Amino acid sequence: MTTVAIFVDIQNVYYTVREAYGRNFDYNKFWARVTANREVIKAVCYAIDRGDQKQREFQNILRAIGFDVKLKPFIQRSDGSAKGDWDVGIALDAMEYAEQADVIVLVSGDGDFDLLVQKIRAKHGKKVEVYGVPQLTAASLINAASEFIAIDKGLLLN
Repeated sequence: MTTVAIFVDIQNVYYTVREAYGRNFDYNKFWARVTANREVIKAVCYAIDRGDQKQREFQNILRAIGFDVKLKPFIQRSDGSAKGDWDVGIALDAMEYAEQADVIVLVSGDGDFDLLVQKIRAKHGKKVEVYGVPQLTAASLINAASEFIAIDKGLLLN
């Protein structure tokens, strides 16, 4: 059976899906699609922790589906800007599991991941599937992927 490791950039997915469709990503539909006839060796969602109850409930839903949830604190800077991304954490985990999985799945449209995808394909010879909102996913990431799968209405909550 094909093994898979899944890495989801929650902030990117949330904002791109909301902007493109005005709806929410359906993690259950995604899980069913990406894990069909595959053995999951790792599945992680990366999120920013603002500490509110609704967010904790969402994180528990993700855990019930089968994801590990990694949290980083939300940092509000004195100038009003905010910081909180998981790019380095996602990259480190993906490189670690690239040795073990047949397929790496990355859910993000962030072009910063193009080098990661290229490296996994070149160094480990693995298939890398990228899920993203087509019009909001960096062309460089789409081109780096073994396969780009559009997040469309079939992966959204009704």
